[in-house]
Amino acid sequence: MAHRTWGGRFAEGPDALAARFNASLPFDRALWREDLWQNRVHARMLKEVGLLTEEELEAILKGLDQIEREIEAGTFPWREELEDVHMNLEARLIELIGPPGGKLHTARSRNDQVATDLRLFLRAALDELLALLLELRRVLVKEAERHLEPLYVLPGYTHLRRAQPVLLAHWFLAYYEMLKRDAGRLEDARERLNESPLGAAALAGTGFPIDRHLTARELGFRAPMRNSLDAVASRDFALEVLSAFNIGQLHLSRLAEELILYGTEEFGFVEIPDAFATGSSIMPQKKNPDILELVRAKSGRVLGALVALSTVLKGLPLAYNKDLQEDKEPLLDALATYRDSLRLLIAMLPGLKWNRERMWQAAEEGFALATELADYLAQKGLPFREAHHVVGRLVRKLSEEGRALKDLTLQDLKAHHPLFAEDALPLLRLESAIHQRRSYGGTAPEAVRERLLEAKKEVGLA
Repeated sequence: MAHRTWGGRFAEGPDALAARFNASLPFDRALWREDLWQNRVHARMLKEVGLLTEEELEAILKGLDQIEREIEAGTFPWREELEDVHMNLEARLIELIGPPGGKLHTARSRNDQVATDLRLFLRAALDELLALLLELRRVLVKEAERHLEPLYVLPGYTHLRRAQPVLLAHWFLAYYEMLKRDAGRLEDARERLNESPLGAAALAGTGFPIDRHLTARELGFRAPMRNSLDAVASRDFALEVLSAFNIGQLHLSRLAEELILYGTEEFGFVEIPDAFATGSSIMPQKKNPDILELVRAKSGRVLGALVALSTVLKGLPLAYNKDLQEDKEPLLDALATYRDSLRLLIAMLPGLKWNRERMWQAAEEGFALATELADYLAQKGLPFREAHHVVGRLVRKLSEEGRALKDLTLQDLKAHHPLFAEDALPLLRLESAIHQRRSYGGTAPEAVRERLLEAKKEVGLA
């Protein structure tokens, strides 16, 4: 972005391959709206401090309006030999209005210009992502509520082995909590990046009598950045955003993976909507969860962007270096990936068809309620570790006999420990056992219902 290949210093133009390698226009064109906004604010400030006349300001603003119309109409003459979006807009402005266009860059460098544009761009992008995260959280809340009555119960897993039964609503709300933290990270990143580099110039500030507080205020920044070297050389704001994208995409990948598993014939808990699945080129029976698989896979792409920018910044000396041009491609790609993943899940989740009977059967099968029996003995006064061993021996015997917990009689229970009584038998039934986990944050219907009401208020659904 910095001025290295143009101006009177050079006796000859750059090598053609070097010019293409140096150009950033193919990807920094995305910043044209922010650059026009910044140009308008900078021009007004220059007029306020006496560096532009009223007539020059009027000409510049009219020229920028014309450029905006051309870009929106698709008629703007983008020229890659001008390197970047900034020089393209400036060159076109000079073509349109003449010498006043050449005054726009007074007291400014492309170093502080691009840093300002990128912060403006990311601020708007984060606002869009926060709106999408809010909508996805609303979807999760609605799905949790929809599957709370009647109760949808599925096995909870540890080590991908059936552990304890949980409510499907509780499962939905687990991802709600993850996405709530994801939104918090984006909000934090937005707050920190909302400072203005404009006026830092190339690296040392400027001798012109500019008003950085005015431009910061007009661009919606909290304040101007306090150190000109830091303003042009730092991209930790972009790194923080990418880190938040990475964590957010990892959560979406985990959600996608569970839905992929739950949709297999082996689990049979859920069916993916046809609109978000594909068929096989040779196997007519197949219904493949390709969209979910891509959401899962693209976590690697977002992580790659984070690693790429981290590598660019590692050991980079102050102040501006051309290396910083490498911030935009991974950042823009990760942004698009995360944004599209959110949009797809918002559209897909309401169309999932959950198989209540199959989930219930899976939660009852095996020994998912064994912990209820250990807790029962502990509540009767037996040390939990001893209770754990008693129930472990019981499970081993049932496994050897090919029987399930629900097949146990009171006599079977008493044969393993005399503390078992009639009131232990309901714990062998799923509809009774699920109500036992009523601690705060637990999966009992009462606890889930309480959290669901809070979540509805948090996302504006109550």
